[in-house]
Amino acid sequence: MSAASTFKGAVDQATDNRALEILARVGYPVNGVLHLLIAYIILGIALGVRGEADQTGALATLAAQRGGRIALWVVAFGLIALALWRLAETLLGLHPGECTDAHHRDTPMINRLKAFGLAAVYTAIAITAIQFAMGGSRKGSQEAAGLSARLMQSDGGRAVLVIIGLIVTAIGVYFAYKGASRNFLNDLNAPCGPAVTFLGVCGHVAEGSVLAAAGLSVIVATYRSDPARATGLDGAVKALGQTALGPAVLAAAAAGFAAYGLYCFVLARYARM
Repeated sequence: MSAASTFKGAVDQATDNRALEILARVGYPVNGVLHLLIAYIILGIALGVRGEADQTGALATLAAQRGGRIALWVVAFGLIALALWRLAETLLGLHPGECTDAHHRDTPMINRLKAFGLAAVYTAIAITAIQFAMGGSRKGSQEAAGLSARLMQSDGGRAVLVIIGLIVTAIGVYFAYKGASRNFLNDLNAPCGPAVTFLGVCGHVAEGSVLAAAGLSVIVATYRSDPARATGLDGAVKALGQTALGPAVLAAAAAGFAAYGLYCFVLARYARM
């Protein structure tokens, strides 16, 4: 037996451990809280209050609360646990906890890539939470604009930005489609009723739409050589707020992010692992 096969077998055995599965599920309500905070920030922007409408802004808001440092460590722990489960899915395929021989399955590469992408996102947010918990501070939009400005100085860097924009746009479109088609119900291990379906549809469509707008804004910013507009989720939200129906669009986006946040609490109990 090869070393790779032995390692995959060990990971498969780990996913059969009920305690580890419970630890991974902790990441879902943590993600839900972050989405509710982002919804709160977006609503504030709609009402004219300044804020950073992304995960960094949500973590900064959490850090400013009483007991925020402890809460940030909880966020980091939950997201790291969920990221490790996604890494297991990268190796074994989706839902390895549902069978005892997941390492022998043939899993489509696209599913492994999706799992790896989620693991990377959760890890990045967890690292930011740890930085805040240790007394640091970050401005996600400023860092994104600075990185974009450096990349725009060369043709290769501009190509990288366009590729990133296309990937984020594709993820957003897929997320919105997943909500509109109700395919997200396949991620649940039991029927959960119309209320959960409503939250899932609204949450996926709203977040997917904003992500798609964020990806397109990166592409447009690269074409116009305007790094200030290539600031990811926060930039997309504020660009939407500058349209004719800005406040109404932002209120709808806030409601959608809140719906997805509540849906994450459902995932904590009913997600297929």
